[in-house]
Amino acid sequence: MYLKKLKLINFRNYHQLDLKLHPKMNVFIGDNAQGKTNILEAIYMTGTGKSFRTSKEREIIKMDKDKAYIHVEGEKKYTGISVEIKLEENKKKQMKVNGITLTKTADLLSNVHVIVFSPEDLKLVKEGPMERRKFMDIEISNMKPRYYHHLSQYNRVLIQRNNLLKKISHDRKYMATLDIWDEKLVELGTSIIKERIKFILRLNTLSRLLHRKITDNKENLEIKYISSIKEVQDEAKIQDYFHRDLKKALIVDIQRGTTTVGPHRDDLGVFVNGIDIRIFGSQGQQRTSALALKLAEIELMKAETGEYPILLLDDVMSELDVKRQAFLVKSLRDIQTFITTTDLNALSTLNLEAKNIYYVEKAVVRQSDDIN
Repeated sequence: MYLKKLKLINFRNYHQLDLKLHPKMNVFIGDNAQGKTNILEAIYMTGTGKSFRTSKEREIIKMDKDKAYIHVEGEKKYTGISVEIKLEENKKKQMKVNGITLTKTADLLSNVHVIVFSPEDLKLVKEGPMERRKFMDIEISNMKPRYYHHLSQYNRVLIQRNNLLKKISHDRKYMATLDIWDEKLVELGTSIIKERIKFILRLNTLSRLLHRKITDNKENLEIKYISSIKEVQDEAKIQDYFHRDLKKALIVDIQRGTTTVGPHRDDLGVFVNGIDIRIFGSQGQQRTSALALKLAEIELMKAETGEYPILLLDDVMSELDVKRQAFLVKSLRDIQTFITTTDLNALSTLNLEAKNIYYVEKAVVRQSDDIN
């Protein structure tokens, strides 16, 4: 799929912006804090309903304004696509797909498939478990909106259970209702774990192949799902083990006032030649592994949806050496890509073909056909 047009009104630092987009490569060049990333953020929101930069929608609306608007038009494999998002201060955001109003964010997810790759993603391997859980949850949700629904429900149940644990620590009479929340937590959590395991199995195969290409077959990458539940390899027994481990952890959970078992505590293991590179890997190994993961993610989405997603590269080129830059660009020939950069010369060495070049300064965007 690809996008043809983007329109913004009162989005971040843009009063109004209308862009015609190239179906392959779109490069936005300018100094920092001029509005390049804002364009990528808007596109990302049309696919996910959320920003990849903030959870506070008020920050997205232009200063001194109370409303913002995003509209994209594009083409999918068999049909056209139009997505509109209206943000209004202190009101629920409004979303439309092909003119039809949506009531849930989950209904938006299967329309514009989009993946963002930023310098933060290069830290994916070495950062804490929360970042890797977020990576799994975002990518699976984009491919399977039902997962997003289950995850949202799980988080609500988790909050209720944690609140109940705090009450139990002061008064044991509240124990009577704990089983109800445990049953729901296990039901939803088991569904989440099963989908994550399927995702990791496929991700492991693809990322290993890509990693070998980047490293000239010198290194072997392996991705593993690491669960707080003792046994998750046997899908039929995950629910039973989840129940058992919740009960084992009950005393500790009551003392801490929080749930210590479940998918909200799980992680990814990233190994190169059998070594856990989250702890022992070099920066180069960590970045190469992160790059392989992101590229594998693209191929997974293609396999799941039947078409390549839109890729947003937010100032990521400056974080990669020339070899990794070249490998990344070579991998993007069939994908509509949006790149932000402050360094025009660095991109010149990559011989980008079929492109639109935009210069961005103080939320003014002008197009040029010349990258030199």
